[in-house]
Amino acid sequence: MSTDALRRLTASEFTLFLRDKVGPIFGVLFPTALLSVFGNIDFFTDPANGIDGQPLLYTYTPILVGFVIAMLALNTLPPTLAGYREQGVLRRLRTTPVGPARVLGAQFAICLGTALVAVVLLLAVARFAFDVPLPRQPLAFALTALLAALALIGVAVLVAAVTPTGKAANAIGSVLFYVMMFFAGLWLPIQAMPAVLRHVSEATPLGAAVQALTDASAGHWPPAWQLLVLAGYVVVTALLGIRLFRWE
Repeated sequence: MSTDALRRLTASEFTLFLRDKVGPIFGVLFPTALLSVFGNIDFFTDPANGIDGQPLLYTYTPILVGFVIAMLALNTLPPTLAGYREQGVLRRLRTTPVGPARVLGAQFAICLGTALVAVVLLLAVARFAFDVPLPRQPLAFALTALLAALALIGVAVLVAAVTPTGKAANAIGSVLFYVMMFFAGLWLPIQAMPAVLRHVSEATPLGAAVQALTDASAGHWPPAWQLLVLAGYVVVTALLGIRLFRWE
């Protein structure tokens, strides 16, 4: 019965997710569109302008994978969960057999499932449209992407836990998204950053994730510290989220 309730709730929440359009457009389609723009600019496809003799497009593909995960986690989860609490939805669910905790489970499943589809789409377009090699260490790539998703979902739940309204959660999530994307190398590749910024990047979940995804794409198993940073964020945000999250 509980599994059936979660399935029905997930289907309902997924319908709302599609209607909102933010996640499908900016989390799924926009990164692939951005990749296509980069792929049609000579500067990004000329190895002479790249890093380590590779086109910049190769460098930006793992960054755009991070973009997908961050957009879906930080720009959709916080306003949804905080908005539900603000509107009293979570409080009302506490009096039903469904229970408010299943809302978290449904949002978690939607975020992970959508991220999987978006990443596969991005890698497929990169490979077949622009000859970007698929990750040469696929297991490490998948593990890193999963840890990054769990870490950023944890950050998103934590934002929702400490903000009183959906608008505030949306604002904080957006700020965190842009800050994390900077340290993930969207505007300045991590390899080109000054040493101080590189060290800061290594301490952020998305910076560590992009570096590990880049290593896995090149065929290397990421250094243990990168995976430990991500795992640390998963554990810490989960514990804080459980402790601080309010249902009403």
